[in-house]
Amino acid sequence: MASLFRLARRALHTETVTTLPSAFSLLRSQPSKYVVASVAGRKYLLAPRDLLTVPRLKDVRVGDILQLSEIHEVGSREYTVRGNPVLPPEKVKVEATVVEHTKGKMEMIFKKKRRKGYQRRVTHKQEYTRLRIGPIDIVL
Repeated sequence: MASLFRLARRALHTETVTTLPSAFSLLRSQPSKYVVASVAGRKYLLAPRDLLTVPRLKDVRVGDILQLSEIHEVGSREYTVRGNPVLPPEKVKVEATVVEHTKGKMEMIFKKKRRKGYQRRVTHKQEYTRLRIGPIDIVL
């Protein structure tokens, strides 16, 4: 009996909105929003004006504007809308501007074979692309 009361009390604090347009209108009225989006195969939690560093995107140049198409979740402090698995791209629009292409720190890899006298030191720098996230637009 106590577990039923606990479940009912917990349900009072969460509000479920079943229709998508009303959920988006509630989100649109909020002052600050965030999205969970996939960029280059990984999910990132993004807010407007964030600077995101991803592995090198080869087919973009500095100054290009990218439209993020795989948005999994959009939310604010009070409301959240999750996709199954993604939200429709015509409902939520997020743009990212390519700021720069850069390299990471020098990585050193030491290779060795025991008792053979084989030792090699391989160095490389990983290439990255930095993106500036634009405003989050919710279309009704």
